[in-house]
Amino acid sequence: MTEFSTLHCEACQIGAPPATEEELSEFLSSHNDWQKLDLNGIEQISRMYAFDNFVDAIAFTNRIGELAETEGHHPALLTEWGRVTVRWWTHKIHGLHRNDLIMGAKSDALY
Repeated sequence: MTEFSTLHCEACQIGAPPATEEELSEFLSSHNDWQKLDLNGIEQISRMYAFDNFVDAIAFTNRIGELAETEGHHPALLTEWGRVTVRWWTHKIHGLHRNDLIMGAKSDALY
């Protein structure tokens, strides 16, 4: 089983191969709170993290932002009172890349 949280993102170019169905299935089976979405024809993974207050939610958002900068891969973030929703996908390929699974696992590790 791949431990995605121990891996690092690779530079992704237009035309890079998407995550395989096997990789996605492995990720989703070991990270049960994530779901695969199709938004306007673009596959993404999404998860909502729960917090007791806004201060903790915004602190988590900032940690995700720091992680994104370190790895050079950036999510969509929605911060609300008591929750943060994180969506990962790779803009250059308009879908899911292995990097997204790595970042999903790293997001869970931050939580």
